[in-house]
Amino acid sequence: MAREAGDDAMRSGVKGSIVATIGYVLSPLSWWNDAFVNIPLAYGIGLACGLVSPRLFSPAVVIGYLLTNIAGLALLHKGAVSFLAPKAERSKRETIVTNLVVSTAYTVIILLLMRLGVLRLPKKGFSP
Repeated sequence: MAREAGDDAMRSGVKGSIVATIGYVLSPLSWWNDAFVNIPLAYGIGLACGLVSPRLFSPAVVIGYLLTNIAGLALLHKGAVSFLAPKAERSKRETIVTNLVVSTAYTVIILLLMRLGVLRLPKKGFSP
């Protein structure tokens, strides 16, 4: 019985480590990720949306880029929580509330960066 609990904790830790690593690669915390991961993903999203309408290409690239960064932060958080606090010790309600609070905090940070002009849409490519 104790061995099974140890195995579950180990699996949770390994799974959490993998999810956190994927999150780190997508997150804005790694300096190299944009050139090799996020921009190509955003470009792919832009291409797919550009097939529907060429006017969607630029906004889709920007939105895709932001979403890859947000997804990275969320996955990094989820992986770290899973690694540091196995699910057996956390209630489902506590996990949901924590994820909502962290996601809201990330959203506030993104909105602040947009308000301060750090994140903004490029002017070229958005006029008809």
